[in-house]
Amino acid sequence: MGGLNKAMLIGNLGKDPEVKVLDNGAKIATFPLATSETYKDREGNKQTRTEWHNIVLWRGLADVAELYCRKGGQIYIEGRLSTRKWDDKDGHTRYTTEIIGDQMVLLSRADVQGNTTNPSGSSPEPSSDLPY
Repeated sequence: MGGLNKAMLIGNLGKDPEVKVLDNGAKIATFPLATSETYKDREGNKQTRTEWHNIVLWRGLADVAELYCRKGGQIYIEGRLSTRKWDDKDGHTRYTTEIIGDQMVLLSRADVQGNTTNPSGSSPEPSSDLPY
């Protein structure tokens, strides 16, 4: 039996996408995505935990991200986990894990000035009250 490598995230962009065109003409967009969960601790105080994910989009999705994704905007990303390894300038081995997106849904939209709103017009910040 084969394996499964699937990631599904709903979160907010930490900054505008950084878009590059490679020598072969392929376009790539990268940006950090924040996913947050809110819960109550043992004392009943509300706590928020945020995870940051490195998102990589290629070709057509990179075009969409460049045009419509802005810092703070909320999106749904579906893709796979990928870990890269490289040596830094000091010779130390470094690793990074990224989500290589193959599907994206914009949950907030950018207006002409690049500001983002979700379809209901309220703030795109993620929130939920989980019982734990």
